[in-house]
Amino acid sequence: MLDRATAETYAGWFRALADPTRVQILNLLASTEDPMTVGEVVERVAVGQSTVSAHLKILTEARFVLAEARGTARLYRVNQRCLSCFPTAADVVMGRQAVAFTDVACEAAS
Repeated sequence: MLDRATAETYAGWFRALADPTRVQILNLLASTEDPMTVGEVVERVAVGQSTVSAHLKILTEARFVLAEARGTARLYRVNQRCLSCFPTAADVVMGRQAVAFTDVACEAAS
């Protein structure tokens, strides 16, 4: 059985992906090589800037996305470390394997 801290971490990850727009944004960032501004994301996803900003905030808090200030803009990119942990989390929750890594908290990539 999962310990409470691990279960809370995984639940936060699943909550962050509980919206189709956030899934689209994460997929967009994961499939592009260069970081993107909010405006660039807005151009590719059919929602307004304030909505994209709110979704990026949630994805950043869950550590699926990393934000970097560059001048007056913020650039967003996928956190590869966190994305590599997530499939393992889904398998663990579904009872398909034991916890395979010691630090389940997804850390920001350097």
